[in-house]
Amino acid sequence: MNVGRSNIAKFYVYILLSLKDKKFYVGFTTDLKDRLSRHARGGVRSTMNRRPLKLINYEYFINEEDAKAREVFLKSGFGRDNLRKALKRTLKDFEIMT
Repeated sequence: MNVGRSNIAKFYVYILLSLKDKKFYVGFTTDLKDRLSRHARGGVRSTMNRRPLKLINYEYFINEEDAKAREVFLKSGFGRDNLRKALKRTLKDFEIMT
């Protein structure tokens, strides 16, 4: 197994916290750095009016279907509840009730 290969596909599921409305945004991308930059510039319609945003978590996958399934789960009510429990200390830092 060649772990250092650069041609392995990369898929990210990320969670942003809106510091304006204190709500999550869950997204999927293949280029995390570019996507975060677009969010920060207001180039993403669903978050442009919710800025400023803070990246509070991301997960890396080598399988696209696994990443998309994780995104769907985190967008569900049960997934968001689990996320709030897992990030309770982080959310406390932002004074958000869990």
